[in-house]
Amino acid sequence: MPIPFGIQAPEFTLTDDGGVTRRLSDYRGQSVVLYFYPKDDTPGCTTEACNFRDDYSAYVEAGVTILGVSPDSVKSHAKFKKKFGLPFPLLADEEHTVCNAYDVWAQKKFMGREYMGVLRTTYVISPDGKIKKVFENVKPAEHSQEVIQAVNE
Repeated sequence: MPIPFGIQAPEFTLTDDGGVTRRLSDYRGQSVVLYFYPKDDTPGCTTEACNFRDDYSAYVEAGVTILGVSPDSVKSHAKFKKKFGLPFPLLADEEHTVCNAYDVWAQKKFMGREYMGVLRTTYVISPDGKIKKVFENVKPAEHSQEVIQAVNE
């Protein structure tokens, strides 16, 4: 179960694709889109990231910061970000600490095989640090537009 809306978003500290330490509290006073995705440079994750990239000006106009989180390394994030020209930070959660805190690290099943992985989930966090909206079972192709609507509500 994801964190319900209306409660305080769990604080975190992670390193981004450029080696910079990022904390959720650094963004207090502005809205944050915190999106969790399984793996850099895979079809669904690339579609999702590129749609956020293509809609980035609408997020900037709305005063929203986008942060992507996956278990990939800083080096993997840097390569992914450069390859697709992503204008927002990608945070490395190699130990799954933040994924666990946001309840998106879970058992998954693919082609009969069970494994632990990231449930594609997005949290919209309000300027006061509370969960405003949660998107579960995200469909990468249309997701960015859903998030923009939620941010502007």
